Amino acid sequence: MADAKLKPKSVDGTEPHGAGNSPQETASTVEVMPPPDAIEPDPELTPEEAEQARKRYLLKRFWISARRYWGRGGDKFAWPFSIGLLAMIGMNVGFQYGINLWNRGIFDAIERHDAGTVYFLSAVFVPLVLGTVAIVTLQVAVRMMIQRRWRSWLTTAVIARWLANGRYYQLNLIGGDHKNPEARISEDLRIATEAPVDFIAGVISAFLAASTFIVVLWTIGGALTLPIAGFTVTIPGFLVITAVLYAAITSSSMAVIGRYFVHVSEAKNQAEAEFRYTLTHVRENGESIALLGGEEEERNDLDKTFANVLKQWALLARQHMRTTLVSHGSMLIAPVVPVLLCAPKFLEGSMTLGQVMQAASAFAIVQGAFGWLVDNYPRLADWNACARRIASLMMSLDGLERAEQSDSLGRIKHGETEGESMLSLNDLSVSLDDGTAVVTETRVEIEPGERVLVAGESGSGKSTLVRAISGLWPWGSGSVNFHADRRLFMLPQRPYIPSGTLRRAVAYPGAADSWTPDEIKAALTKVGLDYLNEKIEEDAPWDQTLSGGEKQRLAFARLLLHQPDIIVLDEATAALDEKSQDKMMQMVIDELPEVTIVSVAHRAELEAFHSRKITLERRKGGAKLVSDIDLVPRKRKRNLLSRVLKNPSLPKNSTTSNKDSAVPE
Repeated sequence: MADAKLKPKSVDGTEPHGAGNSPQETASTVEVMPPPDAIEPDPELTPEEAEQARKRYLLKRFWISARRYWGRGGDKFAWPFSIGLLAMIGMNVGFQYGINLWNRGIFDAIERHDAGTVYFLSAVFVPLVLGTVAIVTLQVAVRMMIQRRWRSWLTTAVIARWLANGRYYQLNLIGGDHKNPEARISEDLRIATEAPVDFIAGVISAFLAASTFIVVLWTIGGALTLPIAGFTVTIPGFLVITAVLYAAITSSSMAVIGRYFVHVSEAKNQAEAEFRYTLTHVRENGESIALLGGEEEERNDLDKTFANVLKQWALLARQHMRTTLVSHGSMLIAPVVPVLLCAPKFLEGSMTLGQVMQAASAFAIVQGAFGWLVDNYPRLADWNACARRIASLMMSLDGLERAEQSDSLGRIKHGETEGESMLSLNDLSVSLDDGTAVVTETRVEIEPGERVLVAGESGSGKSTLVRAISGLWPWGSGSVNFHADRRLFMLPQRPYIPSGTLRRAVAYPGAADSWTPDEIKAALTKVGLDYLNEKIEEDAPWDQTLSGGEKQRLAFARLLLHQPDIIVLDEATAALDEKSQDKMMQMVIDELPEVTIVSVAHRAELEAFHSRKITLERRKGGAKLVSDIDLVPRKRKRNLLSRVLKNPSLPKNSTTSNKDSAVPE
């Protein structure tokens, strides 16, 4: 969770940048579209039928978002590039037809020993080849441009929805098929946008080629007359009929042999994603694993995960072997079939050598067009699996987005306070996404400059309440209201340290150049990290280099730079010793005397730095606010603790009407 949650403005006072802006390459702005209506499965379906229906809907869900690239709010270059690609496919088929005619001419000239025609056609061949190469090269460039821009547009749209309103965090709190979203967005979405362009271009090219060269086969081959058992049988368009039958046999064989390809490919992709996630998890938690000596256990887990990858790859390899058997056999047989079929006509003199070679070339092209499925079935299966995975993530985001727009699911409202109150919780109840209550009916009003400590035993819902205040936890009822135009800054127990320079880490979530090096160094010095001043421009893995206490000190340095109006501390000093904790809290009070503080902590010593304490108590049906008291000012915390230990009957907290007198001396 990031250190800052901004409401209603960012910490630098400017409006936050929109998450939906496209990268520079995509000229248009992604338009935010409402999620499609939820589809409930038919209760009469068997589990197997329901699963098949779900998979079909996943493909439909992918296209609902993906096709908007060509619609209103999509890329303005989508249609020009698409039309240009179609034109080049047509031109390429035209060049193929020209080369087919050239084949007939050159072999007829060779058969007639016509040297002049051979030389002329040899010269003509050069521009034919150059033209074909130029068109194919340009076609590849335009096709990949469409793929790149489509991926850029859709990736930007998905990331914008993923990051909006803390959904990237909320996905961890709900059920659904959205594990490893980073792999789905990076890898699965790439394949899901690349493959359809290849498929559509391939289908159109195959259709045009088949249509053109079927006419050639019909014209050249004519009818074939065969004597069978004393009768003569005439087969009109025998080359066309043979090509269609041959393609039907190979395609149906591929469909039967590769019928499990989609399932196996999907399982392989999921296994790969889980293996990547496990490796990333080990890297991100390397320090804890090393300190605990958990290498052997992690190795066993990695071996188990990788074994599943190898198992799925073995199953996929079997599918590839079966499909290769059909595709490679077809590739070897296809060129021979037309020659054998045309041989009787050539031998009897009714067909020239040029016509035989033209027919063989046309037959190969038609066979290639009809056999498109044979050659692309593995990629089609891989696309199917990837499109379903990214669609599963989209559906989970759909659910969160619909929940944000629906009052029936119970959403915490956010608004503005009335009067001078800095923060108010009005009948706030916090629940899980299934409706289970965590915190119920909380009413709190916090005035400017108050420092409020939220206490309670573990599991009473303190951190959940903080997340609800920051806007990360959406489920529940009631409202969280802030004073207009005030800025909220949140410090979690584990501060986020971005990659890059130390200067960027201190300035986060602001830009690194928003403060001068001297301002950055001054903030580090005040939090006791002055020994890092000479390294602020150093690009290093600071998340792994800094200790837990240093990270929490760095988070306090951010406060000094951003100077927010409201600070929410969620166990933000848990990694510091008592002396360092006291220094950090006193530093905040001295440097930001007007700031409003809401703290969640277990340490009783922190009471000395707060003017008010509210206590949550875990109960059946959800935690409740059981006390809201003003803290008694005390000059020395240690003396108070000693008195409590000597006299257990002495209450630890009492009430006073003077809230401001709780500032420690």
